Amino acid sequence: MKKLSGAFQIAAVYVGTVIGAGFATGREIVEFFTRFGFIGFIAILFSGYLFITMGTRIMLKSHDIKAKSFEQFNEYLFGKWFSKFMNIMMMVMLIGVSAVMLSGAGAVFHEQLMMPKQLGVLLTIVLGFITMMVGMKGLFAVNTLVVPLMIMFNLFLMTYSVSDDRFLEAFLNIPPVDDGWKSVVAPFSYVAFNLAMAQAVLVPVASEVKDRQVIKYGGYLGGFFLSLILISSHMTLVMIPDVTLYEIPMAVVMKSFVAGFYYLYILIIYGEIFTSVIGGVFGLEKQLGGYWKGPSIITFIGIFTVIYSLSFFEYSELLSYLYPLFGYLSLMFLVLLWMKQDDKK
Repeated sequence: MKKLSGAFQIAAVYVGTVIGAGFATGREIVEFFTRFGFIGFIAILFSGYLFITMGTRIMLKSHDIKAKSFEQFNEYLFGKWFSKFMNIMMMVMLIGVSAVMLSGAGAVFHEQLMMPKQLGVLLTIVLGFITMMVGMKGLFAVNTLVVPLMIMFNLFLMTYSVSDDRFLEAFLNIPPVDDGWKSVVAPFSYVAFNLAMAQAVLVPVASEVKDRQVIKYGGYLGGFFLSLILISSHMTLVMIPDVTLYEIPMAVVMKSFVAGFYYLYILIIYGEIFTSVIGGVFGLEKQLGGYWKGPSIITFIGIFTVIYSLSFFEYSELLSYLYPLFGYLSLMFLVLLWMKQDDKK
């Protein structure tokens, strides 16, 4: 029973780390999978397999080599010198992802609440500063509430979609796209990007767990839940005509099917975006601490200034350009992770 409880805790951390604003809004899933129709669904199934196997492998290897941070894990994967380049690349990726999240907060206010985008962006920055000054306990509390609620809502919306008479036709449809080749690369680039970002949390978590079996089952369970969220989101999103036109497509479905829960769902999406922004900024501050020994508040101001300047770009445009780019850059991480032999005690 204790092992099962530990496995569920690891699974929750894994899911909470990977799920970001792109996951919550549905925009990320549209960009990588849903716009390719049924081919996108096949790609999702393969992504699920990679999340289960490769996510578990990161945690098991971290446990075996006793890595305390992702810097140590990158040194194991890439070697002493090339790992320095990878750590800098990860920093750039964290800045880009945090900017996408911040722009996503503005998109929620603009598209769904009919309020100015800058209000959402600035409110997120103010709340972020307060959270950073108070501590991280509140952030973890928000995540443990938001993630289960989001999974529940996703499964709820999927049942509505599947029961629709038009579902099978929409699900099996393969729309014409100019970049169809990306559907073949999508599972690899998508999982590579998400796991490269998630290792900042997964590595230290695995190093603290003594039982290797608990880590293994926790990784499998977390990967399964991520697969379930991807599948349920895709089955919901295929029902939206011209789904690529929307910044927050999941909210559009909620408004159409279950309008009574619409504002609660918007709050959940915003909560997920907020935790993603703070998680990214927190990770950046920790990384920059190795190069800059000044006060943390100065570092936070610098980080928020940079991501605020990038957030002026449209959320969907930022995500469409940066996420696939970061995915391709992360492919080497996934390949080396797969190539490394198992190190079992």
